[in-house]
This record gives sequence, structure tokens and C-alpha cells, in this order.
Amino acid sequence: MKVLMVLTSHDELGNTGKKTGFWLEELAAPYYRLMDAGADTTLASPKGGQPPLDPKSNEPASQTDDTRRFEADPEAQQALANTVRLDSVDAADFDAVFYPGGHGPLWDLAEDRDSITLIETFLRSGKPVALVCHAPGVLRHARNEDGTPLVSGRKATGFTNSEEEGVQLTDIVPFLVEDELIKLGGDYSKIGDWESYVVEDGLLITGQNPASSSAAADALLVKLARLAA
Repeated sequence: MKVLMVLTSHDELGNTGKKTGFWLEELAAPYYRLMDAGADTTLASPKGGQPPLDPKSNEPASQTDDTRRFEADPEAQQALANTVRLDSVDAADFDAVFYPGGHGPLWDLAEDRDSITLIETFLRSGKPVALVCHAPGVLRHARNEDGTPLVSGRKATGFTNSEEEGVQLTDIVPFLVEDELIKLGGDYSKIGDWESYVVEDGLLITGQNPASSSAAADALLVKLARLAA
């Protein structure tokens, strides 16, 4: 079981002068869920190498057992420092792909042709695609084979407008995940802010926020087991 995890390479939080990147819990929790289940994981990013960490995700209030384990894990740190370039990835080499969030993906992965093609290729090959928090926003330009938006008519969730308002970035992000998924015709749903919520539609798995990271990885593992049966 080989799973690709795709991280952002973008580190600028709009024009605020502040830094962003990937959200640590959204990498660490799925990473260990997958690894502890025996998955062989590979980390990738558009630019390769060390992806930027959203500094807020490493503050004490945001730390979890999984983030502390990740930071104390030399093998995990080595993998993070040496992500492979996304344009060198062949979807045929993997059984599934998982996208952690953080605000960074809204700037780069949402517009990255390699990422868009990768998502389309996985789904058309009958392989699951899981995305959590802001990462469902990277589906905005993915298309079905008939040219319609990939999320059109599909059940999906992602970071809510009220959660974005809660972190006071509504006017900073290039687009709001909830609004974008609805605009594209997605059957968007959500639960209370910051509660764990995962939606599945066929091979597409989406999680609402950081608290949904483990549950999204669990759903992916169940999906992979069913496909292998």
C-alpha cells in the first residue's frame, strides 16, 4: 500500500507579511495513521525539498500527540526535509493520494497544473483522493473527463466560511473553500466549527478542518482495504 502525501510550497500569507504553509497536525495525524497501518508514504511538494510550516500550527495550543511524535521522529523529519518534486511524481506508482491543508495550498496547489492532473488521474484510475481542511480548495480547477468541475454533484466538505472568519483571514485568502465548492456545484456540507467531519463520495474523501485529519486518514484506509478485497 503506497500513499502519496502532497504538501504546499507556498509560504506567504497574502500581503500580510506573515508566513503560512502546511498545517502540522494535518500532516502528522494522517502520516502516522497511514504508517501505523503499514502504508509506505511518500511526501511531495511543488518545489520539492523542505515545505514551509505554518508557524501557528506549531504553537503550544495547536500541538497534539501526533505533532509532538512527528517532531521527535528523525525519519519523519528526514522525509519532510526531502519531499520529492510534484512534477516528478507518477500516479501509477501509488495507490492513493492525501492532501494535508494549511492556507498555503490555496495559493499554489489550487493553481498547480501537476497537482490538478494528478488528482484527475488518480480518480480516473479508480484510486482514492483524500483532502482535509483547506486542501479541498485545490479541487477548484480539476475536471471530469467531460469537462465539468470534478466536484460538481459530489458530496464534499472543507474549511468553512465561519472557521475562516474565526481566524480573521476571510479578506486575505484568495478564495473561500466553502464558497468555491458550492460555486462549482459541489454538494457541500459541514458540521460545527472545529468539530471533526469527513464526507465520502465514491473515491473522493474530504475533511472539514484540522480535527478531521485522523478521521479522513481512517476513511482512506477503509477505502483502500475495500478496493484491495
